[in-house]
Amino acid sequence: MGGDRAPRVIVAGAVAAARRWPIHVTLVGPASILEREVARYPDAATLPVAVVDAPDAVQMAEAPGPALRHKPGASIRVAASLVARGEAEALYSAGNTGATVLATHGALGMLRGVDRPALASAIPTKGRPAVLLDLGANAVCRPRHLVQFAAMGVVYARVALGVDRPRVGLLSIGEEETKGNDLTRETHRLLKAAPLQFIGNIEARDVYSGQSDVIVCDGFTGNIAIKVSEGVVDMVASLIRADAEVRRRRTAPVSRAVPRAFGRLRRRLDASEYGGAPLLGIAGVCIVGHGRSSARAVRNAIALAARFARDDVAGRIEREIAAMGDFES
Repeated sequence: MGGDRAPRVIVAGAVAAARRWPIHVTLVGPASILEREVARYPDAATLPVAVVDAPDAVQMAEAPGPALRHKPGASIRVAASLVARGEAEALYSAGNTGATVLATHGALGMLRGVDRPALASAIPTKGRPAVLLDLGANAVCRPRHLVQFAAMGVVYARVALGVDRPRVGLLSIGEEETKGNDLTRETHRLLKAAPLQFIGNIEARDVYSGQSDVIVCDGFTGNIAIKVSEGVVDMVASLIRADAEVRRRRTAPVSRAVPRAFGRLRRRLDASEYGGAPLLGIAGVCIVGHGRSSARAVRNAIALAARFARDDVAGRIEREIAAMGDFES
């Protein structure tokens, strides 16, 4: 029931996932509404799509904590409980991010050795995609949290992106280890001592350069970074659409090349390719989708959730953290 165009787009993505892959999808929300949406698809009865009733939903503008306390039948709480009881292997939500984090944390708990969950996202670079985290689960962090985020990002890069030896970079205001604030300077010291392939600080201008496979920052910084990037892409798209000269001279070779080149760029930056951001660190699988998610994004996020469950990403993160030992010495 979460997202700007829920439940229609969510159901459309779930149906598409069930058609394409051997994935069983359970839709959680008011049963009468969801059953009506599912019935719009002629082949719905042949698909592994079920509905579990949940009478309430946390709205996007609601404060997560109070909403969850006063709505025991909220769809995100019911969905998280299905995973906790083993009736589902993963959870996807495009709804209120704070409510999703609180509900999954409360129902599933944290992995051993992990203090905070982190939202991670695959981002395009000049070379292969990279992982950026945290994107907003933790506005305030301690240095040990960022080191844990780095270890979790390394596992994500291996499983989802196929990177054998991920290079870890720390987002800061300068490449020198003395640059930044107390958080980044102490994190730099800890990352140097951790058994990770740490390449040092990277500046914001190098996030998309391909230097790092895993880029670590606190959630406040990461959320701003990713939303600035989204805004730049939207702005450039608007400028190209508004360029009357390009439209008028579309027959000219250069003018034809500009829209084609930008189309390729937009496909590389398209968040629907990955579908959502995994919430790493919880003792289970949770994928958080953008509120503006399309049906294609929902479909791909469900596939990502299934792959994380199949590949035991949570267990691999727990083992990676344990192998690091005491990195705060």
